[in-house]
Amino acid sequence: MEVVIAHSIEAFGREEWNRLFPGELEDWSYYRAVENGCLADFSWLYFGVRDATGSLRAAVPAFLTDYRLDTTLSGGLKRFADWLTRRFPRLLRQRMLSLGSPVSEICHLGFAPGTGADEQQRLLGAILVQAETIAEEKRVRMIAVKDASAAQDALWAAAAKAHGLRRQPGLPTASVDMHFASVDDYLGSLSKATRKDVRRKLKRAEGLRMQWRANIDGIEDEVMRLYRSTHANAEFNFEELTPEYFRGVLREMGERAGCATYWLGERLVAFNLVLHDNIPHASGQHGGGRLLDKFLGMDYAVAREYNLYFYTWIENVRRCIDLKLGVYQSGQGLHALKRRLGSRLSANWLWYRHRNRVVDAVFALVERMARLDRQDPELAALLKDSAP
Repeated sequence: MEVVIAHSIEAFGREEWNRLFPGELEDWSYYRAVENGCLADFSWLYFGVRDATGSLRAAVPAFLTDYRLDTTLSGGLKRFADWLTRRFPRLLRQRMLSLGSPVSEICHLGFAPGTGADEQQRLLGAILVQAETIAEEKRVRMIAVKDASAAQDALWAAAAKAHGLRRQPGLPTASVDMHFASVDDYLGSLSKATRKDVRRKLKRAEGLRMQWRANIDGIEDEVMRLYRSTHANAEFNFEELTPEYFRGVLREMGERAGCATYWLGERLVAFNLVLHDNIPHASGQHGGGRLLDKFLGMDYAVAREYNLYFYTWIENVRRCIDLKLGVYQSGQGLHALKRRLGSRLSANWLWYRHRNRVVDAVFALVERMARLDRQDPELAALLKDSAP
């Protein structure tokens, strides 16, 4: 068994990588687009484990960055952190090696088909040992895992704890199970109050028009203006995307990506980058595919007046129905609203450790105040039964 480390996903074959992640939209092509997306302040790593025959048994993407410790803070803690940062610019920045990706929905840890639970533990353990070695070589202060999914919770709980990593709650993933024949059918599944509210909001959005595009040629500057507006208004920010990222995803993913554009007259007021499976289920019924909402950009000068968020939501529901997709995955953030709109939530976790034991002990004390679920009762309820 050999752990290999690469700086480009092209060190792995497309088919051998995707074999470890069956049905995954954020696949080899997506990661190549990310890699070529010119995201500032990030460098990419890929960990793989090959057996004696050279066959790929496990893989996970990773990244290096200077991480701001106040990224997920809010309220008074955030204001205090901003005050500290103004006076001591480097104090809250730590060099970090993290498994996962800043622009993926979860940490994609994949294994060859048929890999049993015990072997998965050994393979993940070998990757974490190698991550420790890289951290030592590059003088990294923190080791982390970003958005480890609830589906692999037992695996992470055993392997990460063995390496001294602790976990913090991340933002949950929201998904709607799509078994609806029409948008009206979907609206009928919501509560009476929510259904009435959504219909009212959609009426106010009359006058908008929507167009699906395979690229952003000719509207790139407007797309980036809308993206930056949304980025500036977001509660939590980690990465900042680039025109190269949007162009690359649409190019690399081909028919499995689309950009929904929303217009008020000749003015672009919103766009939505999505990934999706594109083959309707053979029976004509909803299949196992999904639509993944990646990034939404809006013009906040008109967003409230025209209820742009709800309008784009309904158009994504419509797209799922048209393509006979089984799941609409709307990603992270706004989870209370998404619950109202029929979503189920799935927990994600951040595992981390500072490599200095004294600093790590301080982090262990501070994290009790900084946990996201301390400020969010709905998130606390979701995570209540998720402790390992």
